Formats: sequence, C-alpha cells, structure tokens
Amino acid sequence: MASTSSFTPSSSSTPSIPRPITYDVFLSFKGEDTRLKFTDHLYSALSRRGIRTFRDDKLKRGEAIAPELLQAIEESRSSVIVFSENYAHSTWCLDELVKIMECKKDLGHTVFPIFYHVDPSHVGQQTGSFGEAFAGYEENWKDKIPRWRTALTEAADLSGWHLLDGYESDQIKKIIDSIFHQLNCKRLDVGANLVGIDSRVKEMILRLQMESSDVRIVGIYGVGGIGKTTIAKVIYDKLSCKFECMSFVENIRENSNKQGLTHLQNQLLGDILEEERSQNINNVDVGASMIRTALSSKRVFIILDDVDHRKQLEALLRHRGWLGKGSRVIITTRNRHLLIEQEVDDSYEVEGLNSEEACELFSLHAFKQNLPKSDFINLSHHMVDYCQGLPLALEVLGSLLFNMTIPQWESQLHKLAKEPMAEIHDVLKSSYGGLDRTEKDILLDVACFFKGEERDFVLRMLDACAEIGIQNLKNKCLITLPYNHMIGMHDLIQQMCWKIVRENFPKEPNKWSRLWDAHDIECALTTFKVRAKCINSLKL
Repeated sequence: MASTSSFTPSSSSTPSIPRPITYDVFLSFKGEDTRLKFTDHLYSALSRRGIRTFRDDKLKRGEAIAPELLQAIEESRSSVIVFSENYAHSTWCLDELVKIMECKKDLGHTVFPIFYHVDPSHVGQQTGSFGEAFAGYEENWKDKIPRWRTALTEAADLSGWHLLDGYESDQIKKIIDSIFHQLNCKRLDVGANLVGIDSRVKEMILRLQMESSDVRIVGIYGVGGIGKTTIAKVIYDKLSCKFECMSFVENIRENSNKQGLTHLQNQLLGDILEEERSQNINNVDVGASMIRTALSSKRVFIILDDVDHRKQLEALLRHRGWLGKGSRVIITTRNRHLLIEQEVDDSYEVEGLNSEEACELFSLHAFKQNLPKSDFINLSHHMVDYCQGLPLALEVLGSLLFNMTIPQWESQLHKLAKEPMAEIHDVLKSSYGGLDRTEKDILLDVACFFKGEERDFVLRMLDACAEIGIQNLKNKCLITLPYNHMIGMHDLIQQMCWKIVRENFPKEPNKWSRLWDAHDIECALTTFKVRAKCINSLKL
C-alpha cells in the first residue's frame, strides 16, 4: 500500500512583494508520464474541490521555458510537483522547479511534492532515473545543473506523499484534503473594517465547544444590519478547514423567495459532496432525503444564514440526527423563536457596537482613519448617536459623508431627523414585511405611542392578541422587553415605523393611520376644520 506522510508543507515568511494571485495551485508534471492518468485525475479532483489550478495542457517543445508558465507560477499561492520517473528528463520541468523553489523562498509560495512511483532519495540525491537524466546534461547544461540539483534536493526534503501502489482514488482524496485544508481555499469575503468582531467571534466559538465530539447547533440572532452574517463568515473562515466538508448557505430568506428551496438544497448538497452544483433536485422532499443521506456519515460544518421560516430548516436540516459525529451548524436569523423550535444547543444575541467601537467604524468609512478629523468631532458624535451602534447604519452613513464639507454634514443631519436613509430603511423594513397584520399594527402602535411604556399598560390599551404579538415582536428583535418590563425599540426601527405610517401620504397627516407629533396633529386638525367649513359652505 502507498504510504502518506504526516504532511506539514514548508513555506517561508509572509511575502514582502505584493503580487496578483490568480491560481491556488500550479501543477508541475512530466506530461508523457502522468498527463492522461494520475495528473489528470489529480487536476479534476482539485477543480471539483474549488481549488483554482493551473495546468499546462500544451506539449512542451523547444528548450526555453515559456514566459507565461513563469508568470503562472508567480501568480499561484502554491505548487504541486508530481515527481515521476522521467521528470528530470525534461529541462522544462527542471526550470519550472527552479522557479517554484525561488518563489517559495522569496514570495512565501507553498510547495506540495508528490513522489509518484519514484524513491524520494533518488530525487534528492539525483540517482536512479534522475541520475541518468543528469548524466546527459553534463556537456550542454553545465550552467544550469547546479540550480537544478539544488532545487531537487530542497524539494525532496519537504514533507509530501510517496505513492507506490494501492488505489489512486484514495490517495488523491487524502492529498486533496491536505492541500485544501492547508490553503483554506474556501475563504469568504468579509470585507475590511471589522471593528468589534473579535470579541463576538470569541463568544460564538465558545458556544460551539469545538473540543466536544458531540453534534452542536448554535444560533446567532439579532436585528437586521447588526452583523450576524459577518460574524458567521469570520467563524467559517477560522474553523471550516477543521472539518471534512463545509457549506455556507447565504441569504436564505431572500434566495428561497426568489429561487426556491430546491436551489438552496442543490447548493448545500453540492458543497457536501464536493461536486459541481447541477440543478438536479426539483422536489423539496427528495432533496431533504438526499441531504440526510449525504450528511449522515460526515463531520460537517454548515452555516445557514438569514433563516426566517421553519420550512427552510426542514428542507436543509430537519433534525440533528442527520449530522455525523462532531459536526457543527450555525443558524443566523432575526427570529429567535426559530432557534427554539430547532432546539439549538445554545444561542447568541448580537448586540450593537459600544460607543468607542461605533465611532471607530464610522470614522473608518467617513475619514478612512480610526478617529474623526478634529473639525468634525461634534458632528461625528451626532451621527454615531443617530446610528445607535448598528453597524449597517454606521457604514452606510459614514460612506455617504466621506469627503463632504461641514455644511453638507449639517444638512444631512437635519435630513436624517425627518427621514431615514433608504438603504437602512429597506433592510429594517424587510423584517416588517414578514409580520402578520396584527403584529404590524402592534409594532406601529409601539413606535408611535408606547415606546418606553410598561408592558402591562400597553396590554391594557391594546386588544386580546397583544400579548402573543408583543412576544413575537420580541423574538423577531423588533422590540426589547428587559426585566423592568418597559417596552423598548431601537431608534432606527422606530423611525422606520414612522416612515411606513407616512409614506403613502407624506404631506397629508390627516390621512395617516396614526398621529403622534404635535405639529402633525395640528396640521391634520386644521385640514379637517377647513374641509368641514367648505362642506358647510356648500350646504348653505
């Protein structure tokens, strides 16, 4: 059987020369030896796993290595070298190897050697078929021989895989798993300016109890724009490489409405099976059964992002019994009750940024630095207070104000007092759209009349459905109900509700369903009086 070494690839320190990265892997091999067999299977497996791989498919002719190959090596994060019997008989391969080892030294390039039916000592000491190749180079390649020998010796000293016999499919799977985990190829884009993220990620990882071999399902909940997805993405990047399979199913609420549950099932199944996502599931129940079968024997890491209905969980993860030993699942949602229904092991409520964090995040977007500019300190504090720790609002507002003058800032502040920013309003309003009629009415009543009032007083003022409605709104993070039983609400949610009341008739308060501002009440009464006077005049 083939022996596979315990693999820890060697690489140099972080590269000091910035360069574009186009590929995860540059594949170096002797075409006649392995192109149509082992290397072809290896390339296919790398591609299926989502590892961007450069393979030279052209037959190599002539003596000089093509410049595009040298560039491809420089623009790759790593190289996989398939040392086969006739590898050293190709000056192209040897030149590639020299370039690869130079990039390892100078650019932090990682090198993965595979010794395919050759003895690693023959590679390192240039004996056997490698010695035969060098015997033919002594006359015409004296200037290159020292570099070729050094490169072969250094590469042979790296930990890798020595393949002698056995099933190549099994060997390739082990190789791909190691490469994938070392390169961490499925990193997600979390953006820059991740203020306050470390402490929140730490809280979540503690809840995941990574040292346990049990299955753990943990929820993250909070209002829209609070940073749930960002936290989940950072955790995914940190932990996914520790699992056999992983999947991040993003924006489930929106995508299930637009593309259907079967689309999400195809994505999850494709990730777990590490196959190209073909749209082959067209029935939700069939898809659920396929996912259950695929998950049952695997240690997986799955994130289900922005879940808003139990049917989504039933389609993607109906029961923890679907999961293999040691699996971890994170569910992000705006509705805490969904986590209760799913019987999660633990849950984490994401709170807003504190004042220091909020100021830093706002400044990074508004000034491209950690603190406000001196002339803008007071205005910045007003803007930060308006956002009340909501990361989405801080980022959107800060980006809007970048490079604007003080009068423009002041104008924007006056505008915000009357009308919320559209981008923030739309995100928050999407939660309102998911409420039933009774819950919508209660939310608008709280925003217009009862914010800061005691729960029992509000219940007496509203109808018999109010108690369950208030609990549902609390679960959906649209109101707060602390131990003092005073109903609270984020200012931006309250402003969103006010806009909803006004939006159909923005300048006609007499047509609004609710009136709470003294000026608007006066305008509405004046309109009623004028209309009444006109009606009486017509009667006369």
